[in-house]
Amino acid sequence: MNCAEQDLLLYAVTDRSWLGEQTLEEQVEEALKGGATFIQLREKTLNDEAFLEEARRLKALCARYRVPFVINDNVALAKEVDADGVHVGQSDMEAQNVRELLGPDKIIGVSAQTVEQALLAEAHGADYLGVGAVFPTGSKADADDVSFETLAAICKAVHIPVIAIGGIHAGNVEKLAGSGICGIAVISALFAQPDITAAAEHLRRATEEMLKH
Repeated sequence: MNCAEQDLLLYAVTDRSWLGEQTLEEQVEEALKGGATFIQLREKTLNDEAFLEEARRLKALCARYRVPFVINDNVALAKEVDADGVHVGQSDMEAQNVRELLGPDKIIGVSAQTVEQALLAEAHGADYLGVGAVFPTGSKADADDVSFETLAAICKAVHIPVIAIGGIHAGNVEKLAGSGICGIAVISALFAQPDITAAAEHLRRATEEMLKH
């Protein structure tokens, strides 16, 4: 499955922290109804069996909405459920090794914080880059800040799509205008909101507006 720039416009990363009475599947569907264009399943607490079941349910849901579905970090699980791809961090597996395991047709996203990391990921076969944290974030305690200048430099250096992540919400997304990104990745700006569908609609409009400048 190829990863087109328009697929990366509003990239939703799951988080169980705000489930309340809902299931993760219900929350993701609300995000999809609001215009999320890409879903990443990010799980830090589930055991392997529960993770596998969750992945299968979300894969089927994303297929109905014709939206790419990738799994964070867990290459073996992504292969087992035949997800559309995987997203790996710098401390995980190099893109080259992931490509060998998943094959030529899967989407591989790589986190990058420097031009050097970005160029290496591209050379090793990454399909897109996630760059951040572009703003302070509470979702990832270990996230280092990436300046606007570094974000822009990464976008200029590579030929693959770049999305920004980290502390992004509808009120600050306009600050990313002119950086060269093709979309944003969000966690709490979607899943911590009381109306996820409305939050997705608002974020998508704000991102589309930002990309015009």
